[in-house]
Amino acid sequence: MSLTPKELTCLLNVLSEDATQTSSFEQLAAAFHHYFNKPDHYKIGGTLVLLLQQRDLLPAPTQRLTAIYLLYEMYKTEPLAANPFAPVFAHLLINSPGDEKTATALPPISNSERVFLSQVITSSARELLKKNPRQIVTMDIGNAPPADLTGLQLALAERQSELPHLSKAGLPCVIADPDPDSSQASFEFDLSLANQVTENLITGVRPPAQSDFRPEFIRLPPPLHVCEDEMAWLNPTDVEHTVAWDSSMCVSNTSSIEVKKLMAKAFKGPLTLQQQQQVLSELETDPKLVYHIGLTPTKLPDLVENNPLVAIEVLLKLMQSNQITEYFSVLVNMEMSLHSMEVVNRLTTAVDLPTEFVHLYISNCISTCENIKDKYMQNRLVRLVCVFLQSLIRNKIINVQDLFIEVQAFCIEFSRIREAAGLFRLLKTLDSGEQGPTGAK
Repeated sequence: MSLTPKELTCLLNVLSEDATQTSSFEQLAAAFHHYFNKPDHYKIGGTLVLLLQQRDLLPAPTQRLTAIYLLYEMYKTEPLAANPFAPVFAHLLINSPGDEKTATALPPISNSERVFLSQVITSSARELLKKNPRQIVTMDIGNAPPADLTGLQLALAERQSELPHLSKAGLPCVIADPDPDSSQASFEFDLSLANQVTENLITGVRPPAQSDFRPEFIRLPPPLHVCEDEMAWLNPTDVEHTVAWDSSMCVSNTSSIEVKKLMAKAFKGPLTLQQQQQVLSELETDPKLVYHIGLTPTKLPDLVENNPLVAIEVLLKLMQSNQITEYFSVLVNMEMSLHSMEVVNRLTTAVDLPTEFVHLYISNCISTCENIKDKYMQNRLVRLVCVFLQSLIRNKIINVQDLFIEVQAFCIEFSRIREAAGLFRLLKTLDSGEQGPTGAK
């Protein structure tokens, strides 16, 4: 679904160079929401991504920074991983200048813009939103720490592994100018001409921005179904009705009873965001309540798979329990998944876990990847494990030398997968860095 000329004009007014240099981010967001409603956000986001790829259509850094912020602003009430444009944030924050190799890659952002974006997606940029984009671009960042994107990388790797191969194969019909700076050096930037080009690319019945080149998916005609012996469908008429009695009637509605009920649901399926907040709030109010909510080591795998955030907080409350070793043992030996890795990763950053526990979990993950027969599932799990291991190494949770041989063999076995090759390069970099000073001695 393409934009109308009126919608495009409103969007370009919000992104104009004058507006992005004088208005704060809060004012720009208010103006954006004045023009566009929730159903329009996805097509607006697609337009913003196209403009970011075409550096000659948004020449000012303040304009590009505003476009990036609006991609977050449209979906700020939802989890970051649920934002359809979350890969844009990951690309801008993880890739360094010089990494863009294709004409469709996003241009790199400056260090001050990188700090601003990392604080925005972690919901810690309330004061920065009162500033305008020009102030952010010229801001002195000092020694700001980088944001932890491990959770986002895991979620994006999980989402990408679920996509069909055809959806990941194709070329856009609009290719960016590989060297816009040389073109602008010869000709003065013409705003009206740029707006006209943008309108031709984005508006219309089938605009070029929505077209791409994809391999043809050949659909074979299905064989005719032989239905001579097909069973006839019967609708039963004699149905016995039973009374559904609400056993919770007239029961004292105390907080502990309510948390027990929610935990019983948490073992069977995902809780809503409000229910999760209620459980976490009650556990924060009464830390000893964790011993009376019905959790046992055998129920931990169900809680991890259905509600990983609740499982993380519960395990942190149980760190002083004499049963924590049993919970760790169950967590290590449960089936490997995105949620179990998320729980282990959060635990390693929050508390000091026993080294043998972390090593055993890594060995089990590697063993699971090596023994699985389904190639699709194998590739998917290998990607998750590689992202998980890179996070542990970069955060210095594990000593690479303790598992160097096992992890290196894992990388070599799955070197066809990009994430495994990246992990192998990281191992070699760390190994050469540690051997250098030793050799000098």
